[in-house]
Amino acid sequence: MSTAFGTLPDRLRERVPELGIDLDTWTRRMMRWHFDPETGSPFWVARREKLGFDPVEDIGGFADLDRFGLFDKAELRAANARDLRPRGYHDRPFRVFETGGTTGTPCRIVNVTRLAYDVEIYRTVLEARGVAGGDVLAMTPSGPHAYGHFVEGLADSWRGAVHAIDFDPRWVKAAMRSGGEADGYTAHLIDQTRALLAAERPSLLFTTSRLLVELAMRLPRPLYTYGIRAVCTGGTSCTAAEAEFLREEHLPDVQWIDTYGNTLVGHALQADAVPGGPTGPGGTGHSYHLPPPFAVLTVVDPADPWREVEVGQRGRVRATTLLEDLFLPNLLERDSAVRTGPHPWFPWDGVAAVRPFLDPGAAEEAVEGVY
Repeated sequence: MSTAFGTLPDRLRERVPELGIDLDTWTRRMMRWHFDPETGSPFWVARREKLGFDPVEDIGGFADLDRFGLFDKAELRAANARDLRPRGYHDRPFRVFETGGTTGTPCRIVNVTRLAYDVEIYRTVLEARGVAGGDVLAMTPSGPHAYGHFVEGLADSWRGAVHAIDFDPRWVKAAMRSGGEADGYTAHLIDQTRALLAAERPSLLFTTSRLLVELAMRLPRPLYTYGIRAVCTGGTSCTAAEAEFLREEHLPDVQWIDTYGNTLVGHALQADAVPGGPTGPGGTGHSYHLPPPFAVLTVVDPADPWREVEVGQRGRVRATTLLEDLFLPNLLERDSAVRTGPHPWFPWDGVAAVRPFLDPGAAEEAVEGVY
């Protein structure tokens, strides 16, 4: 295990060569791609003349992206999906994904290359942990949600079967916004999952932390007895107490691999705690690292989104996504986190102790539901 993780950065760059490109170099490449009328999307090309600067000529590196200001999600919500597809990919198939609607009306994005990158990166991490391969139980949203499609792509990469449950996370959020509760729908999801666990004996379980807690409480015996070797979670946050409870009581002999992220920024990869590593009070002992140059997480002062906090301090998460099929500069996330330094597995800054950011100026309160 230590040998595999010691070479993980090199292995990631070998499998995904773009991860070896300098962030400033990649930033300049993305400016040329997104703002050239021949390759860029109508969404960004139409904005070039209104920016007050030339992104191709004036953006010399990642730090210069501050000139875009904070990105307004309302623009993404109002965009037509075809206007988001880069013209350089006009001859390639694409998919439209949507966010879960945690903070209001869902946002749409298009996928041409991003999902393939995510699959290759995550599979490499699973291989380093010794749990890649086998059949998968996907206790995850499907339909327009990227998570379910990502799990299918991952299993396809080793020709595994995916046993998926019927899961619409927006139903729960709509019920909660109208004063209802999530218990009935959660029970519906758990019942589907228990039936598949008993019948199919999958090797990997993908779900959210919130649902993992509920599933563990309702199973008659530990997960490993069903054949599960690893549980991979994302989406909703998990408290330190819940994490300790799950590891000690319900996940013996099962690896738990968590990620932090969402549809717009991708998967920040879990790194186990190291001696002296700052994860902050209230954390689960892990830090999460988003691979540059595809995306960068910055922890900033909530009162000044352009001032990065020091390592070990808590702030609000600001994200920038730099992909051929998705460019989002300086998006303030709905999360707060502790900034951590680089990790031996992932040699770039990360975040830890992630929890919802309480924004007094938000137009609508965030509703996490079960995802």
